[in-house]
This record gives sequence, structure tokens and C-alpha cells, in this order.
Amino acid sequence: MPASKSAQKRVRVTERKRLRNKPVRTLCKTNITKAERLIFLGELKAAEEAVAVAITSLDKAAEKGIIHPNNAARRKSRLMKKLNQLQVQAPAPAPAKAKPKAAKAKPKAAKAKAKAAKAKPKATKPKAKAAKVEPKKAEEEPPEKLDSEG
Repeated sequence: MPASKSAQKRVRVTERKRLRNKPVRTLCKTNITKAERLIFLGELKAAEEAVAVAITSLDKAAEKGIIHPNNAARRKSRLMKKLNQLQVQAPAPAPAKAKPKAAKAKPKAAKAKAKAAKAKPKATKPKAKAAKVEPKKAEEEPPEKLDSEG
């Protein structure tokens, strides 16, 4: 039992804070565990979502002072390292599907470039821009020095 009144109060305050912080710490640990389980099962999409939830909960806990910011950073780093290893092992099938779509888009782009090349014989526009720039340079002369400036 604490001897002084202030020590007794510290015990009461610490107990209240412990009870308030416990669910947040538990939630962080649960979210991390869920994310790791999905990573080890190889479910990439679900793992990415779970990692995002875990990182958010760690950030909130660190912001509230429940865990140290370096502790949150360390846990996030380890979690992202595991997720990145999963992404390297299992390449996403989405880019493979995207390549044929890009191949279809190239002929359209080539047609658009050909039309643009035919429509570009007007070379007067760039000259007009260059002509506009030159008078501005001539107008921007340094001001003359006053007698008081020496």
C-alpha cells in the first residue's frame, strides 16, 4: 500500500489509464495477427486490406500515447516486410491482363498521333509565342539608380 496520498492517487490514476488503454492494445495485436495470418495463407487482396487496418490502429494507438511511436513504427515495418515478401512470391495476375488492353490502346494512340501530325503544318503558333517573349525582356530593364543610392 502506498504511503502518501499522492502515491495512492497515482495508483488510482494508473489503474484507470491501464483499463482505458487495454482494449486499444488488444485491438492492435488482434489486427496484426489477422494480417499475418492472411499473409501466410497467401491471400494477397485480403492481406493488403488487413495490413492497412493494422497500420491504422497502430498509428492511432501511437498518437494517443498508448504505445511508443517507435514501437508502432517497428511493428508496421515488420508487417510491411512480410506483405512485400508475399507480393514478390506471388506476382499479381492483374498486370498480365492489363498488357493486352495496352496493346489495343496503342493503335488508337498511333492513329491519334497521325492525325495530330497531319494537323500540325501551322508553325506560326510557336513563333508567335517566341515573339511575345522578346518584348517582355526588352521592357524589363533595371531601374536607374537615384543620386541618394550612390
